[in-house]
Amino acid sequence: MKTLNQITLLLFCLGFLNGSYSQKDVDKKTNPIVIIDPGHGGKDVGAITKIGTKEKDIVMGIASKIVVLNEKLFENPLVLFLTRYTDTLISLGDRTQLAKKLKADIFISIHCNQALNRTASGTEVFIHPKSEVQASASAYLGFTIQKGLADVLGINNRGIKYGNFQVLRDNHNSNAAILLELGFLSQTDEAYYLSKEESQYAIALNILQSIIKFLGL
Repeated sequence: MKTLNQITLLLFCLGFLNGSYSQKDVDKKTNPIVIIDPGHGGKDVGAITKIGTKEKDIVMGIASKIVVLNEKLFENPLVLFLTRYTDTLISLGDRTQLAKKLKADIFISIHCNQALNRTASGTEVFIHPKSEVQASASAYLGFTIQKGLADVLGINNRGIKYGNFQVLRDNHNSNAAILLELGFLSQTDEAYYLSKEESQYAIALNILQSIIKFLGL
């Protein structure tokens, strides 16, 4: 994966550069196009652990590792793009606009959860029922990822739910789109696990393998 080329294309899609964007370069790609959206960024830090680790950094770390593993371990079966590559705040509209511009097959927004109940733990997947076909594909993608995280890593599976999140609502009807809550930063053990580098690699690998399985590659 040519990271510099990714960043350049991302900047085009988000309107930071002048000039018209040509879809033909994307259309030439035969591999499935997958958008990974690391939630929050910049001044929007998201949830925070007791020791000050920020959600925006955890999800950025996992998303970046998905890109690395896709290239180094699997030799790029997926055409992967991130909605942000650094600690910047990207608008929700620009995140979904990227998926539309690239005609992405899959959109996954990655987050960490928090709750007043300090014992709450596990993954949650949210989908938006824009159409029966889209909802079915999104639910199956979410199920595949959650099952992998539970079976391989032992992370509690809290199920699939409907959520009226803008990054899901504004995605186009033809792709599988989910918002993945990886765990609760308000739960001490889960917060520690999600903050560790080796854990992030394990989660990234599992998500990547689940996407490949979902696509039948």
